[in-house]
Amino acid sequence: MDPSLEIKASSVTLPVLKLTTPGLHAIATQLQDRLLQAPGFFRHAPVVIELSGLEEDDSTVDFPALIQLLRDQELVPVGIRGGSVQQQQAARAASLAILADAPRSNDTASERSGAVQEPARARPRTGSDKQPATRFGTIIEQPVRSGQRIYAQDSDLIVLAQVSPGAEIMADGNIHVYGALKGRAMAGVKGNTDARIFCSALQAELVAISGHYKIRENLDDLIQGKSVQVYLRNNSLFIKEL
Repeated sequence: MDPSLEIKASSVTLPVLKLTTPGLHAIATQLQDRLLQAPGFFRHAPVVIELSGLEEDDSTVDFPALIQLLRDQELVPVGIRGGSVQQQQAARAASLAILADAPRSNDTASERSGAVQEPARARPRTGSDKQPATRFGTIIEQPVRSGQRIYAQDSDLIVLAQVSPGAEIMADGNIHVYGALKGRAMAGVKGNTDARIFCSALQAELVAISGHYKIRENLDDLIQGKSVQVYLRNNSLFIKEL
């Protein structure tokens, strides 16, 4: 008898919602403001609730109400990270998974200070805040490192090097990667369904157009490592070899 399923380990990067207060009104207000910056991008996205930013005396989190709040915003809460024993017990009672804490050495300044992580504006690896934008779009000449997030606002993003595993590149317009795409690439993040992703070698963890996405496990082996374009038609994501 042929097996009806397989269970195997995989690594998938998920958006993280980091709380600094258990107050649902404040969470709802700020979350709505953040999601309006990129409408459609996080629609139906699985999210992890990060509790390490809560003070010790914030022992009570209304997880059923928080889950409903996130679902009302078309997010899919799948688990929590961090938190006290009491918070983890309450999360389990609400059918949330308990995920391992992230290594402290990999924490970024934005993760420690913000309630919700948002994309950084596109910048070169030198750390300069000036965007190398041209009439053709925002150009990144250096490899995009693991853990780096680049966002080209109101323009295309052109990367002239590799996008490493664990890196994220985002654009309101199209994305062009003239190297191996091994991380996550998300085009049309403000709802542009005509946006496309082009890359010289597809090895991506995730590709998305206007909130419609495919992860590595859903990519056809025949296109792995190939030069491709990714586009959206009738709310379905297509990947075609160039």
